[in-house]
Amino acid sequence: MTSLKTLSNGTVAARRASTHRKTNETDIHVSVHLDGTGVYRIETGIGFLNHMLELFSKHSRIDIDLRCTGDLHIDDHHTVEDVAIALGAALRDALGAKVGIERYGCAYIPMDETLARCVIDLSGRSYLVFNAKFSRAKISDMATEMVEHFFLSLAEHLKANVHLEVLYGKNTHHKIEGLFKAFAVAMRDAVRLTSSDVASTKGVI
Repeated sequence: MTSLKTLSNGTVAARRASTHRKTNETDIHVSVHLDGTGVYRIETGIGFLNHMLELFSKHSRIDIDLRCTGDLHIDDHHTVEDVAIALGAALRDALGAKVGIERYGCAYIPMDETLARCVIDLSGRSYLVFNAKFSRAKISDMATEMVEHFFLSLAEHLKANVHLEVLYGKNTHHKIEGLFKAFAVAMRDAVRLTSSDVASTKGVI
């Protein structure tokens, strides 16, 4: 469900959306506000994923209310994947027709010895380029292999072109946190309202 308020010049004043995704594996409610201040209430059942989504909300300044009940007695895969699907869908719905958005975003984020980069195009087409290697199989209660899968699922349902890369670094926690923060700051730029038209010669994105 999307709630949009359009100004006389065609731009959107309040960009909010909520979605409910329920399967035999997960039950997820998520609401987002693109023009928020980074207020979050997140519970996925996976502590490390909670932390990464809190970082995303804080640094993107997108308010997020997300609750997930999943089959964690099996493993973390279904929960991580479905949270990304639901969040991507909510963000896409909140963008609406994307009138006035900057569309593109880029960020470099240092995290101690690590440097991460994210470049985004909210193009309406999904693609993920992911270049990062992790020396640890898990961070707390989340498999590190699920980081790439999270962003793959998110990009697919956000309908965005996302390029993520760890340029250098050693600590696995720092690498993953840097990626989520870089994604957050790039999204903050990409969703900004900077004009009154659509940033495409096609007239739609």
